[in-house]
Amino acid sequence: MRSRAGLALLALAVFCAALAPLLRWYAYPRLARIPPGQYQAVVLEARGATLLDYAGGMQPRKVDKVTIVQTLKGDVEAARRASAETGRDVVVWDTLTHIAGPDGRMVSQIPERYVFDAHTQEPVHAAGESVDGDPVRREGIEFKWPFAAQPRDHLYFDAQTRTSSPARYLGPRTFRGMDVHYYEQTVPWTKVPLPKKMPIEGIDPATFEQTTGTSLWYRAKAMFWVDPVTGAPVNAEQVIEQEMRGGIAAGAPEGRLTVFAGHVRMREDYSRHTVALVAANRLKVLALRAYAPAGLAAAGLLLLGAALWREARGREARARRVTA
Repeated sequence: MRSRAGLALLALAVFCAALAPLLRWYAYPRLARIPPGQYQAVVLEARGATLLDYAGGMQPRKVDKVTIVQTLKGDVEAARRASAETGRDVVVWDTLTHIAGPDGRMVSQIPERYVFDAHTQEPVHAAGESVDGDPVRREGIEFKWPFAAQPRDHLYFDAQTRTSSPARYLGPRTFRGMDVHYYEQTVPWTKVPLPKKMPIEGIDPATFEQTTGTSLWYRAKAMFWVDPVTGAPVNAEQVIEQEMRGGIAAGAPEGRLTVFAGHVRMREDYSRHTVALVAANRLKVLALRAYAPAGLAAAGLLLLGAALWREARGREARARRVTA
């Protein structure tokens, strides 16, 4: 090429063509990350649930609703320490699940500390990883799927049992107009620890089973509607059963006393807010992963075409000057 304009257009075309794959395959995996200081709260409800009445003779009763408030707060300083310790980009979430009965009184509270990779959402085993104050070593994801979530089974951590099992991919779905992946996880009856914070005084969770002969059992079916771009669940539901067996439950039918049984769903206003939030973040991730690289590639082709056109016009002009 002889014209300066053609050379400039060609240089821009090469720049855009080189930047497109660089943005998609190098920048995107590093820039798509969970912010360390994230905070959010979600309210879930189980309407028409069965709940053990601790103050009313330790009998299960049908109630209008049980409310579950889940809060999540990123610990920025703990994330910095864990990143320095592990050499990875780490996020630390402190979560609290507060369960309240129909009268608003606390039924139980379970705190968690979840330490994970900001880019892949894989658990990072660092100091402080815990459920209800007990150290755990998570395997699999919790709370969030990876970016660009694949239509396959994912190992998912269940905080009640402190174990992981597959959340099985059951196909595409549409939720509030958004195309999502749908997963289900089934946790069979499992003996679980008693929550350390309960509505009645005098119970020591550490010695409860030994002193009373009573154990707590749990099973659940969890359902997740996950945006495949961000990996964020736009909806989550659980069908949960908890019961005491033996000891103080010996007089109940089959020696089992229902502690809780209900279908837990996200409250309507929080469901709408969650979908709107995920949709906004989805656009940002798509811009980084798809729209910007595709735009740069298209711009590179257009600039290349313009450079060739400009060179062809220059050659025609030079040819006319020679023949004249």
